[in-house]
Amino acid sequence: MKVDVNGAGFEVDVAGDGPTVVLLHGWPDSHRLWRAQLPALHAAGFRTVAPDQRGMGASFAPEGVENYALPTLVGDVIGIMDALDVERAHVVGHDWGAAVAWGLASFLPDRVERLVALSVGHPAAFRGAGLEQRQKSWYMLLFQFVGVAEEWISADDFRNFRDWANHPDADAVIADLRRPGALTAGLNWYRANVGPETLLAPPPALPPVAASTMGVWSSGDLALTERQMLDSAAFVTGPWRYERIDGAGHWMQLEATDTLNALLVDFLT
Repeated sequence: MKVDVNGAGFEVDVAGDGPTVVLLHGWPDSHRLWRAQLPALHAAGFRTVAPDQRGMGASFAPEGVENYALPTLVGDVIGIMDALDVERAHVVGHDWGAAVAWGLASFLPDRVERLVALSVGHPAAFRGAGLEQRQKSWYMLLFQFVGVAEEWISADDFRNFRDWANHPDADAVIADLRRPGALTAGLNWYRANVGPETLLAPPPALPPVAASTMGVWSSGDLALTERQMLDSAAFVTGPWRYERIDGAGHWMQLEATDTLNALLVDFLT
């Protein structure tokens, strides 16, 4: 269904009955990433709200890097929740969706019942995770170069993307990225929030997260270290739980479906 937020249209998958779980994907995905989690959450008695985030999937994709700053992205989620009469929800985020979820839980604690961060830890923990994490984040610097990054990713039928990301849903994701403007819109998330100046700036000062929080990291993640998730505990004043999934890559939703589903149902109930 289409949900209007201040004149912007967001594609949102809404299904099930019960307490609401908001599921936030990252780049280069859409709400389709959660397709294996939805039946398990519905069977456990939850209603799910899974939007295509700004600039991705079938949602609003404005031009201009400034339209993708984290406060704006958090505002999108609140707008969607308001439009669907969701006062308070469990929030599950992956990749950039986890960054949005951390921001939402930090600045608007009354709207978040429980928080689940998949792959990406607290922004301050990520920034303070040391040289190994910076090495894994090499692509974030590449993505700052407008035009160059788009060419590198898409050249030769997206060969670099296929070889580097090893996305289990690569063909469907690439079909989305081929749409006019879609690749640049997704890269604008990086350009707006992790520019080169962030290498020197102090970590962001966010209010501590009061919600009960679970961080989940997978040992085969190509982009994130375990340290940045473990260190996230220091920024949570509510109950903290950490789970490690061995053998799965970055897209644990598709690579360790049963394990992740069991963790989500257990934590959210």
